[in-house]
Amino acid sequence: MARIEAPVTLVIEEIEDIFRELGFTIALGPEAETEWYNFTALNFPPITRARSARHALPGRERDAENSHIACADPDDAEIQARPFRILSPGNAYRRDFFDASHAPMFAQIEGLAIDEGVSFVDLKATLTYFANKFFGKTKTRFSQLFPFTEPSAEMDV
Repeated sequence: MARIEAPVTLVIEEIEDIFRELGFTIALGPEAETEWYNFTALNFPPITRARSARHALPGRERDAENSHIACADPDDAEIQARPFRILSPGNAYRRDFFDASHAPMFAQIEGLAIDEGVSFVDLKATLTYFANKFFGKTKTRFSQLFPFTEPSAEMDV
């Protein structure tokens, strides 16, 4: 009997393959995580919209949630030998209602590279390479910077 893969799984596997070409390893994290790994270890400020109770899922303890990240990044940063590059696919949860652009649970993929001399130029080059490999020759732009995790940005394709 043939194995049937969900479209999201196939896309995640394709993304993983592209980042493996760049020397990344795949790191899976837990479905639920502590506030330390969700926010503090990622340098989120103590008072931020992301930490507010209205963004936590109902019925989940604040110390056992996976609200904004795929969850392997801070865990792996503590135990990995340096330098390293990891890609962390997983589910993220937010207190959003379903509409055309929101869902309370979605697949998210994050990368983390720790090495001496890594800069925003490296981030941009890595993500541009990914976009061109995944989407074909395309144009990209960085639309939002996140000052609490430097360097980091949101990229539009």
